[in-house]
Amino acid sequence: MIFQRAIRREFTQSAAGVFIALFAILLTTQLIRLLGNAAEGSIAPEAVVALLGFSAINFIPTLLSLSSFIAILLALSRSYRDSEMVVWFSSGVSLLAWVRPVLVFILPLVVAIAGLSLFVSPWALSKSAEYRGNLESRRDAGQATPGAFQESSSGDRVVFVEGVADDESHVTNVFVSSVQNQRLGVTMAATGYQEIASNGDRFIILENGRRYEVEPGSAEFRIMEYARYAVRVETKEARGIERTPTNTSTADLINNGGPAYLAELFWRIGVPVSAVILALLAIPLSFVNPRAGRSANMLLAVFAYLVYNNLMTVGQAWVASGRVSFLGALLGVHLFMCCLLPLMFFRRIAVLSFARFFR
Repeated sequence: MIFQRAIRREFTQSAAGVFIALFAILLTTQLIRLLGNAAEGSIAPEAVVALLGFSAINFIPTLLSLSSFIAILLALSRSYRDSEMVVWFSSGVSLLAWVRPVLVFILPLVVAIAGLSLFVSPWALSKSAEYRGNLESRRDAGQATPGAFQESSSGDRVVFVEGVADDESHVTNVFVSSVQNQRLGVTMAATGYQEIASNGDRFIILENGRRYEVEPGSAEFRIMEYARYAVRVETKEARGIERTPTNTSTADLINNGGPAYLAELFWRIGVPVSAVILALLAIPLSFVNPRAGRSANMLLAVFAYLVYNNLMTVGQAWVASGRVSFLGALLGVHLFMCCLLPLMFFRRIAVLSFARFFR
């Protein structure tokens, strides 16, 4: 029907406007946070743009769900304010007739939200962690400033170099202080360079030097002279991603089966499911009395969204702690909100029927 195409077009335009506004706010807040981290020195300035992109991708599913919810509210509330709903109800069109155009509008978005939540967002978080790890490795890789002491990110090694070759292929007069197996070691060398072993581990190769080892609290110590001394500073696995449930792929979450991983899976599945339920909730929540204030329904809608979001957060925390099973939390939270749908539709239809009866 013509009105369905018109309302879907209005949904799309409103959703696009809301999404752009929310996305701009998100980018601004994330940019301020990352610039603050760069100013503190916790991340490199050149990493701000990349990390901002990965962070933005991660939040897109939630923004799409919220944008669609707000767009439906705005479009249907406008119909109430402009008395278009009065015309439809007088023509015998029920409030339930809006379910079809809303579902036609939201289902393609739900597919996109599901793909982003289940696959793209974990990939973005994984790449963000990998990017941060590469930056940290590059900082620890022996690219020391001549004449300055540099401590490794783990805090168990301090490196000092007197000079760096013009091509940065090696350093001269190297001093390394490290703690290994509860023994303090001091290594000095005339020259040094980096090397990646065949198994992927990274080493600092020191040449023509001497090493002193002492166990704290003991008078014994050892002195070694060497022509070539290799210090492993990083394993291949350490250069990879620090695995957390948030940056683990959905398939690995299912295979792992741990409480923290199931909690993350609960959230990823819940985002697209909640988008459908919120879109349907927006139909009865959009009622506006043209003679009364225009903000009452919006406050109720915001409250409903916050309640739903908090229920998902609590459910995720309970699954992570093992208090509730994955399936119990998934069904409990979303079925509870689904049960509100017929109640709210019945209440709104009953109120409209009562008003028409006494008109």
